[in-house]
Amino acid sequence: MSEGIPFVVAAPSGTGKTTVCRRVVASDSRIVFSVSHTTRAMRAGEREGHDYHFVSEEEFRALVDAGAFLEHARYNQCHYGTSWRSLAAPLEQGLDVLLEIEIQGASQVRERRKDARFVFLLPPSMGELRHRLEARQTDSPEQIARRLARAEEEIEAVLDFDYAVVNDDLDRCVASVAAIIAAERAGEAAPLRRRFDPAEARERLLRGAGEGRV
Repeated sequence: MSEGIPFVVAAPSGTGKTTVCRRVVASDSRIVFSVSHTTRAMRAGEREGHDYHFVSEEEFRALVDAGAFLEHARYNQCHYGTSWRSLAAPLEQGLDVLLEIEIQGASQVRERRKDARFVFLLPPSMGELRHRLEARQTDSPEQIARRLARAEEEIEAVLDFDYAVVNDDLDRCVASVAAIIAAERAGEAAPLRRRFDPAEARERLLRGAGEGRV
């Protein structure tokens, strides 16, 4: 049995990566979701061990000191991390693993897992990203402003990814990520890497902002 493939999905906050990742995993029995650790507070509807492993700052630091994390990063004053353990068992069983992580963490995975594939989700526009953040009603106006400023910086990291998929329609975005996974498994990824070229996607997004369509 061949070992599975780690797939990393990263995106600016509010792009919809959690929803996309959950739907991809729910529709594909050959890929499992990596549950990250976080120090942020649990949100309404979230479950321990399903959405995240919710831990204290002290517990998180102890895990870092023990070398438990493949990657970890601080984002909006909270810590996030993916444990080595969350990948090892499923990969050895031939299952693929989907990591929904922050941009900082993705760069660490790139250094430590050369077999990983990287997918960046982009919003249709910065204006739409603002609308989605406001619609969540989980952040203050100041927090939203910080997330948007951070998003503008993070979008530059798209050039380090293998694919860039615009989440302008949820069903289409999920289908695109699922197609990428299938193509990578089959060793036939070249056409989709051209179709979802990160440089072209970034240029379209920036061109839209420059023309005022935000």
